[in-house]
Amino acid sequence: MKVEVKQTNDGSNTLFVPELNEHYHSIHGALQEALHVFIKYGLEPTLEKATEPIRLLEIGFGTGLNAILTLQTFLTQNHSVFYDTLEKYPLPENLIKELQFGNFILNPELLDYFHKLHAAPWNETIAITPNFNLQKMHTDLETQTFPDNYYDLIYFDAFAPEKQPHLWTDEIFRKMAGALKPGGFLVSYCAKGIFKRGLKSAGLTVEALPGPPGKREMTRATKTN
Repeated sequence: MKVEVKQTNDGSNTLFVPELNEHYHSIHGALQEALHVFIKYGLEPTLEKATEPIRLLEIGFGTGLNAILTLQTFLTQNHSVFYDTLEKYPLPENLIKELQFGNFILNPELLDYFHKLHAAPWNETIAITPNFNLQKMHTDLETQTFPDNYYDLIYFDAFAPEKQPHLWTDEIFRKMAGALKPGGFLVSYCAKGIFKRGLKSAGLTVEALPGPPGKREMTRATKTN
Protein backbone atom coordinates (compact mmCIF):
# COMPACT_ATOMS: atom_id res chain seq x y z
CA MET A 1 0.00 0.00 0.00
CA LYS A 2 1.09 3.56 -0.66
CA VAL A 3 1.95 5.44 2.53
CA GLU A 4 2.56 9.19 2.93
CA VAL A 5 4.17 11.20 5.75
CA LYS A 6 1.84 13.88 7.14
CA GLN A 7 2.31 16.47 9.87
CA THR A 8 -0.29 16.57 12.65
CA ASN A 9 -1.53 19.60 14.56
CA ASP A 10 1.04 19.35 17.38
CA GLY A 11 3.93 19.38 14.87
CA SER A 12 4.60 15.66 15.08
CA ASN A 13 4.49 13.36 12.08
CA THR A 14 2.21 10.48 11.23
CA LEU A 15 1.55 8.33 8.19
CA PHE A 16 -1.47 8.35 5.89
CA VAL A 17 -2.68 5.33 3.89
CA PRO A 18 -4.75 6.63 0.92
CA GLU A 19 -6.09 3.16 0.11
CA LEU A 20 -7.72 2.96 3.57
CA ASN A 21 -8.21 6.72 3.95
CA GLU A 22 -6.66 6.23 7.38
CA HIS A 23 -3.93 7.92 9.44
CA TYR A 24 -1.66 5.97 11.78
CA HIS A 25 -2.35 8.55 14.54
CA SER A 26 -4.72 11.37 15.35
CA ILE A 27 -4.41 14.34 12.99
CA HIS A 28 -4.98 16.52 16.08
CA GLY A 29 -1.55 15.45 17.34
CA ALA A 30 0.24 12.14 17.02
CA LEU A 31 2.56 12.82 19.94
CA GLN A 32 -0.21 14.14 22.20
CA GLU A 33 -2.39 11.11 21.47
CA ALA A 34 0.36 8.58 22.19
CA LEU A 35 1.42 10.28 25.42
CA HIS A 36 -2.18 10.58 26.64
CA VAL A 37 -3.55 7.16 25.74
CA PHE A 38 -0.61 4.82 26.10
CA ILE A 39 1.78 6.53 28.53
CA LYS A 40 -0.51 8.49 30.88
CA TYR A 41 -3.36 5.99 31.15
CA GLY A 42 -1.47 2.79 30.40
CA LEU A 43 2.20 2.80 31.32
CA GLU A 44 2.17 5.19 34.28
CA PRO A 45 -0.47 3.32 36.33
CA THR A 46 1.28 0.05 35.45
CA LEU A 47 4.56 1.42 36.81
CA GLU A 48 2.86 2.55 40.02
CA LYS A 49 2.17 -1.05 41.01
CA ALA A 50 5.08 -2.82 39.29
CA THR A 51 7.22 -5.09 41.48
CA GLU A 52 9.11 -6.97 38.75
CA PRO A 53 10.09 -6.42 35.11
CA ILE A 54 7.05 -5.26 33.16
CA ARG A 55 5.86 -7.31 30.20
CA LEU A 56 4.19 -5.14 27.61
CA LEU A 57 2.49 -6.09 24.33
CA GLU A 58 1.85 -3.59 21.55
CA ILE A 59 -0.57 -4.38 18.74
CA GLY A 60 0.79 -2.40 15.80
CA PHE A 61 4.45 -1.28 15.95
CA GLY A 62 3.79 1.07 13.03
CA THR A 63 5.97 4.16 13.18
CA GLY A 64 7.55 3.17 16.50
CA LEU A 65 6.08 6.19 18.29
CA ASN A 66 4.61 4.27 21.22
CA ALA A 67 7.83 2.28 21.56
CA ILE A 68 10.13 5.32 21.62
CA LEU A 69 7.93 7.10 24.18
CA THR A 70 7.91 3.99 26.35
CA LEU A 71 11.69 3.73 26.06
CA GLN A 72 11.96 7.39 27.06
CA THR A 73 10.02 6.65 30.24
CA PHE A 74 12.36 3.80 31.16
CA LEU A 75 15.47 5.98 30.83
CA THR A 76 14.58 7.36 34.28
CA GLN A 77 13.09 4.22 35.85
CA ASN A 78 14.56 1.54 38.10
CA HIS A 79 12.13 -0.93 36.55
CA SER A 80 12.78 -2.70 33.27
CA VAL A 81 10.42 -3.74 30.48
CA PHE A 82 10.15 -6.54 27.95
CA TYR A 83 8.39 -4.85 25.06
CA ASP A 84 6.80 -7.22 22.53
CA THR A 85 5.27 -5.63 19.45
CA LEU A 86 3.44 -7.07 16.44
CA GLU A 87 3.63 -5.68 12.94
CA LYS A 88 2.48 -7.39 9.76
CA TYR A 89 3.63 -4.60 7.43
CA PRO A 90 7.00 -3.11 8.53
CA LEU A 91 7.81 0.32 7.14
CA PRO A 92 10.42 0.73 4.40
CA GLU A 93 13.63 2.49 5.37
CA ASN A 94 12.87 5.63 3.34
CA LEU A 95 9.69 6.28 5.34
CA ILE A 96 11.48 5.72 8.64
CA LYS A 97 14.00 8.39 7.67
CA GLU A 98 11.21 10.80 6.71
CA LEU A 99 9.42 10.40 10.03
CA GLN A 100 12.36 11.71 12.11
CA PHE A 101 10.54 11.85 15.42
CA GLY A 102 13.61 13.59 16.82
CA ASN A 103 12.36 16.87 15.36
CA PHE A 104 9.83 17.23 18.18
CA ILE A 105 11.21 15.12 21.03
CA LEU A 106 13.23 17.38 23.30
CA ASN A 107 15.78 14.73 24.27
CA PRO A 108 18.08 14.48 21.21
CA GLU A 109 19.45 11.07 22.17
CA LEU A 110 16.01 9.63 21.49
CA LEU A 111 16.53 10.02 17.75
CA ASP A 112 19.40 7.52 17.95
CA TYR A 113 17.20 5.14 19.96
CA PHE A 114 14.40 5.62 17.42
CA HIS A 115 16.65 4.36 14.65
CA LYS A 116 17.84 1.46 16.85
CA LEU A 117 14.23 0.38 17.38
CA HIS A 118 13.63 0.23 13.65
CA ALA A 119 17.00 -1.37 12.89
CA ALA A 120 16.51 -4.14 15.46
CA PRO A 121 16.10 -7.58 13.84
CA TRP A 122 12.68 -9.16 13.73
CA ASN A 123 11.63 -12.07 15.92
CA GLU A 124 14.54 -11.68 18.38
CA THR A 125 14.69 -10.10 21.82
CA ILE A 126 17.23 -7.26 21.79
CA ALA A 127 18.35 -5.06 24.71
CA ILE A 128 18.07 -1.51 23.32
CA THR A 129 19.01 -0.13 26.76
CA PRO A 130 19.68 -1.96 30.04
CA ASN A 131 16.02 -1.31 30.99
CA PHE A 132 14.31 -1.75 27.62
CA ASN A 133 14.19 -5.14 25.87
CA LEU A 134 12.50 -5.21 22.47
CA GLN A 135 11.01 -8.09 20.50
CA LYS A 136 9.49 -7.10 17.16
CA MET A 137 7.30 -9.89 15.85
CA HIS A 138 6.74 -9.88 12.09
CA THR A 139 3.34 -11.51 12.19
CA ASP A 140 -0.37 -10.80 12.42
CA LEU A 141 -2.61 -10.80 15.46
CA GLU A 142 -5.02 -13.39 14.11
CA THR A 143 -2.45 -16.18 13.95
CA GLN A 144 -0.10 -15.15 16.79
CA THR A 145 -0.52 -16.95 20.11
CA PHE A 146 0.43 -15.64 23.55
CA PRO A 147 1.05 -17.22 26.96
CA ASP A 148 -1.85 -16.99 29.39
CA ASN A 149 -1.71 -14.38 32.17
CA TYR A 150 1.58 -13.01 30.83
CA TYR A 151 1.36 -9.29 30.04
CA ASP A 152 1.01 -6.42 32.50
CA LEU A 153 -0.10 -4.01 29.79
CA ILE A 154 -1.38 -4.12 26.22
CA TYR A 155 -1.28 -1.17 23.84
CA PHE A 156 -4.13 -1.92 21.41
CA ASP A 157 -3.26 0.42 18.53
CA ALA A 158 -4.68 -1.27 15.45
CA PHE A 159 -6.31 0.73 12.67
CA ALA A 160 -9.94 1.70 13.37
CA PRO A 161 -12.60 -1.02 13.45
CA GLU A 162 -14.19 0.11 10.18
CA LYS A 163 -10.79 -0.11 8.45
CA GLN A 164 -9.59 -3.46 9.81
CA PRO A 165 -12.69 -5.18 11.27
CA HIS A 166 -10.90 -8.56 11.47
CA LEU A 167 -8.79 -7.16 14.34
CA TRP A 168 -11.81 -6.04 16.37
CA THR A 169 -13.67 -9.30 16.93
CA ASP A 170 -14.79 -11.15 20.05
CA GLU A 171 -12.18 -13.81 19.30
CA ILE A 172 -9.40 -11.21 19.28
CA PHE A 173 -10.68 -9.63 22.50
CA ARG A 174 -10.73 -13.03 24.22
CA LYS A 175 -7.16 -13.60 23.05
CA MET A 176 -6.06 -10.26 24.53
CA ALA A 177 -7.91 -10.90 27.79
CA GLY A 178 -6.27 -14.31 28.13
CA ALA A 179 -2.81 -12.82 27.59
CA LEU A 180 -3.24 -10.22 30.36
CA LYS A 181 -2.16 -10.90 33.93
CA PRO A 182 -4.79 -10.37 36.63
CA GLY A 183 -4.68 -6.65 37.35
CA GLY A 184 -3.27 -5.91 33.90
CA PHE A 185 -4.49 -3.11 31.63
CA LEU A 186 -5.42 -2.84 27.97
CA VAL A 187 -5.53 0.71 26.62
CA SER A 188 -6.74 2.00 23.27
CA TYR A 189 -7.64 5.27 21.58
CA CYS A 190 -10.89 3.60 20.46
CA ALA A 191 -14.08 4.31 22.41
CA LYS A 192 -16.68 2.69 20.14
CA GLY A 193 -19.48 0.79 21.80
CA ILE A 194 -18.78 -2.42 19.89
CA PHE A 195 -15.21 -2.37 21.22
CA LYS A 196 -16.23 -1.84 24.83
CA ARG A 197 -18.96 -4.48 24.65
CA GLY A 198 -16.48 -6.95 23.16
CA LEU A 199 -13.98 -6.33 25.95
CA LYS A 200 -16.69 -6.79 28.58
CA SER A 201 -17.82 -10.05 26.98
CA ALA A 202 -14.19 -11.22 27.19
CA GLY A 203 -14.35 -10.75 30.97
CA LEU A 204 -12.59 -7.40 31.29
CA THR A 205 -13.74 -4.44 33.35
CA VAL A 206 -14.06 -1.45 31.03
CA GLU A 207 -13.83 2.25 31.81
CA ALA A 208 -14.23 5.26 29.53
CA LEU A 209 -11.54 7.88 30.19
CA PRO A 210 -11.09 11.41 28.82
CA GLY A 211 -9.65 11.26 25.34
CA PRO A 212 -6.68 13.11 23.86
CA PRO A 213 -7.16 16.39 21.97
CA GLY A 214 -9.82 15.92 19.31
CA LYS A 215 -11.45 12.88 20.98
CA ARG A 216 -14.02 12.88 23.76
CA GLU A 217 -13.13 9.45 25.18
CA MET A 218 -10.64 6.60 25.13
CA THR A 219 -10.87 3.12 26.63
CA ARG A 220 -9.02 1.27 29.39
CA ALA A 221 -9.90 -2.30 30.31
CA THR A 222 -8.66 -4.17 33.40
CA LYS A 223 -8.42 -7.88 34.04
CA THR A 224 -9.84 -8.20 37.53
CA ASN A 225 -9.41 -11.97 38.02
